[in-house]
Amino acid sequence: MSASSERRALITGASSGIGKATALAFARAGIHVGLLSRSQEKLAVVVEEAAKAGVNAKAYPIDLAETDQVKAKMQAIAADFGPIDILVNNAGMGYTKNIIDTPLSDWQKVIDLNLTSVFQCIQGVLPQMRDRQNGTIINVVSIAGQQAFPGWGLYCVSKFGLMALSKSLAAEERAYGIRVSAICPGSVNTQLWDTDTVDADFDRSAMLDPETVAQTILVAALLPQQAAIEELTLMPSRGAF
Repeated sequence: MSASSERRALITGASSGIGKATALAFARAGIHVGLLSRSQEKLAVVVEEAAKAGVNAKAYPIDLAETDQVKAKMQAIAADFGPIDILVNNAGMGYTKNIIDTPLSDWQKVIDLNLTSVFQCIQGVLPQMRDRQNGTIINVVSIAGQQAFPGWGLYCVSKFGLMALSKSLAAEERAYGIRVSAICPGSVNTQLWDTDTVDADFDRSAMLDPETVAQTILVAALLPQQAAIEELTLMPSRGAF
């Protein structure tokens, strides 16, 4: 790959699940990857595997829940890793509880991670993309950003907000040569289902696997510059949400 055709991507939530699968898919496609997550140890494993594809892979430990620091940290990461061509906002958390039973503290925690941190990640790299008149921002939303599910109220609110952010950003940045994609998978078999904020009993064997979602993200990233996938819904073929 020539220096002029090299691409660099930052991927949040890259230590596991969709983020890890996306990092490896990008690396195998020849895209240099900056990997962001809280766990330096887990990131190191992904970096080592991605580097086997012959690309530059680098770990950036960051806690996106610390929203007041995210923009400045993203600016520093973007400056260190090089001109950022692709930003994949994948980090987030699941949450199940009826609205009436949702504490304000939980509301703020979920909104901060699933929505506000994405807003700050975007603000951290967007000026650089505008200066270059080029860039692709891919937000991993969810089918929960398109339809509401009982018991998932707060999660749906955060994902509907992320969808609105994606659509607004796409409309604003189109004139600057920046593409924005909202990828909306149905249920994906990741560690989200094992977290203490999610109480759901679904058949995980009927879900999408992270690698399938990652391939969809890669397609959105590799489209010719004159085309954009602005919204894509990817559902399990076995009927699971």
